[in-house]
Amino acid sequence: MGEGRRSKKVAVVTGANKGLGYGICKKLAARGVTVVLTARDEKRGLGAVEKLKQFGVSSDSLVFHQLDVTDPSSIASLTHFITTTFGKLDILVNNAGVSPGTVNGEALFKKVSGENIDWDEIVKCNVEMSKQCVETNYFGAVGVTEALLPLLQLSNCPTILNVTSLAGLIKLIRNERARKVLSDLESLTREKLDGVVSEFIKDYEEGTWNEKGWPTMTPANTVAKTALNVYTRLISKKYPSFRVNSVSPGFVKTDMTQNYGFSTVDEAAEHLLRLALLPSTGPTGVFFDRDRATPLE
Repeated sequence: MGEGRRSKKVAVVTGANKGLGYGICKKLAARGVTVVLTARDEKRGLGAVEKLKQFGVSSDSLVFHQLDVTDPSSIASLTHFITTTFGKLDILVNNAGVSPGTVNGEALFKKVSGENIDWDEIVKCNVEMSKQCVETNYFGAVGVTEALLPLLQLSNCPTILNVTSLAGLIKLIRNERARKVLSDLESLTREKLDGVVSEFIKDYEEGTWNEKGWPTMTPANTVAKTALNVYTRLISKKYPSFRVNSVSPGFVKTDMTQNYGFSTVDEAAEHLLRLALLPSTGPTGVFFDRDRATPLE
């Protein structure tokens, strides 16, 4: 491996064939970072790479690799590719995510704008989609992170950025036992965190989630994003030399929201870019609402 290639920063962005993932790939590549754009669907991922090249992104700055964050063999394949091609990883952006149900973008826009609309009218949740949401938005992000940690440790400034949302606040978890586990960082372990999420899935499948105090607002996504925010804290504590943060990009116009929102992908990606390129002295273990540090509790 040439010294020039070794010295360039290397980033992996998950769920990057469209939307915010696509947007941050474009911005990172423009800043001279070598970007591995990943997507579950190979055809769509390759199409995204070709589209970015038409925008002037250099072939040397962008490469595609298939990744299904819920598939351990797919994660292993990506890890092997990064190891053999670059020998290290500098930036990981965990962006891949799915909705817990079918979203009514217009109703969501009205809700965020202040109208009194019930969440049941905004997102039509079902058990299968909710389980997939948790598997992707939390367990998937954790699986990718854990696999790539050894490569990140070889970086001069290892950075992990988890894309979450304002739904991921501990105070939204009504289950007292779960909230206590999530809030106690001193005794928190990955096993305890996974246990809270698995308990929610069990209660959701059994239909007892509401009476057991889980969130009433898109429960699967709220639990998944809260767990990911807490995992961010956990990893930042375990690896103090890393910059590990989570960010809510705001209400962004993407396919998931049927292109309703307050900001464009390009505008939202600027917040991610700043956090992805933090210096080694930058903040870590912080949840950001766009560019503002925000408490989880």
